[in-house]
Amino acid sequence: MKRCILIPDAFIDTYLMRLGQTSAIVFVAKIIGSALGFAATIVFARLLGAEVLGIYGLVLTLVAWLQVGATIGFGSAITKRLSEGEERGEYLAAGLLTAAAFGVLVSVLVLLASDLIEAYIGGFDAYVAVSVVWFVVGLLFIRIFYKVTLKTLKGEHKVHIAGILDPVKFGSRSLIQIGLVLAGYSLLGMLVGYALGGILVGIVGLLYVSTSLRRPARRHFRSLYEYAKFSWLGNLKSRTFSDVDILVLGVFVGEALIGIYVVVWSLAEFLNLFASAIKDTLFPEISRVSGADGVDAAAGLVEDSLAFTGLIAIPGLVGGVLLADRIMLVYGPEFTDGTTILGLLILSVLLYAYQKQLLNALNGVDRPDLAFRVNLLFILLNVTLNLLLIWQYGLVGAAVATAISAGVGTAVGYLLLKRLIEFETPVGEIGRQATAALIMGGVVYGTRAIGESRGLTIPNELFVGLLVGLGAAIYFLSYLAISKRFRDTVRRNVPVRVPGL
Repeated sequence: MKRCILIPDAFIDTYLMRLGQTSAIVFVAKIIGSALGFAATIVFARLLGAEVLGIYGLVLTLVAWLQVGATIGFGSAITKRLSEGEERGEYLAAGLLTAAAFGVLVSVLVLLASDLIEAYIGGFDAYVAVSVVWFVVGLLFIRIFYKVTLKTLKGEHKVHIAGILDPVKFGSRSLIQIGLVLAGYSLLGMLVGYALGGILVGIVGLLYVSTSLRRPARRHFRSLYEYAKFSWLGNLKSRTFSDVDILVLGVFVGEALIGIYVVVWSLAEFLNLFASAIKDTLFPEISRVSGADGVDAAAGLVEDSLAFTGLIAIPGLVGGVLLADRIMLVYGPEFTDGTTILGLLILSVLLYAYQKQLLNALNGVDRPDLAFRVNLLFILLNVTLNLLLIWQYGLVGAAVATAISAGVGTAVGYLLLKRLIEFETPVGEIGRQATAALIMGGVVYGTRAIGESRGLTIPNELFVGLLVGLGAAIYFLSYLAISKRFRDTVRRNVPVRVPGL
């Protein structure tokens, strides 16, 4: 049976409140950080244009893929083994040594392939005198540094601290980048700002790491390997979802179109913040509960994760479809070419968010082999579809390929987890979110139509802001009205008593 262990109700309420508050802290931190990045992207789009953003996106995408190759799943393995609470110092030392070794190896390969990389990012030398290869190598080690630091904090159950570091990273990066861009450094300023932001967040994160390094034995490396040999594909899958379309676009289209796609993609990913906060919070808890009481003990956590994964992305999909043209105009006239793909990418992010929760549960109950199968299927399908559809249909093809891959991966992940854990699918809760989103959509559509028919002369940015604010208020009020589960969740986690809850 799924709940064969009797737990006092008071303990359950306290436990859920702690998880909810941790998720809220992580979410708010991510919102602040992403808001800073969002504002910075608008500044960069207007000051630099789509071409520079496209080159910048290609460089960061290449670095992100190389970082996955350098850590090959050992970051997730560090989180998993540290979360189990035994021999943390040995496992952390083993993970650091492995990541450093592979980082050096990948850097050597990058230097050997310098001509190929310079040809792939062909427009780089028009803006920066130094070879792009040196930036790739430097940014690679910076990413390894702060990514492993954050993985360590999550393994120590300090997810809230790791989450708070997001605004530190985005804020410092954005401020430095804006300053350098305004000073005339263009692409160089953006890359230097990215590097300094990563170094800062890594150093700050280290201050909160409590695990002391201890000399590892061979079995510690072997244990990390046993987990990483499956989880590395999960990291590769995340990169495939986020970046493979950008990599393939780099072959078939110019940097300006890539810049437009990068901006649209950043908008879509913004709506995934709450789901990401839930995933980061629940992984160490699922790992601990399933390890102590068996896999079925994690059923309640799985249900909670699925119930609220679409809390932000579902209304975001409705709003994104209704306001796509005006949202893209905020970045500048040339970015309106991304109007047709915004809804598709938000749908992709929503489907992928559910997929991540499902695979997060599989990894949490120590079944990375099952997650491995889903990840492999997703990667093969996504790469194949991107190659075929981008070749034929450009940006729209990339968005369609991502959406199809995310949908198939979610379906397969659900079937595998359902066989392993006896949990209830919260169809009713997801339906109530969709209902509230449709109510919101009707109000936003009507308000926009009235405003445009009467020839309002307010700036587009202000009009979009008003519509988004109105939509958010209508959605959450509607959802609170029709969902007892949401009202109970809010009541448990707000610091003050709210009338009506």
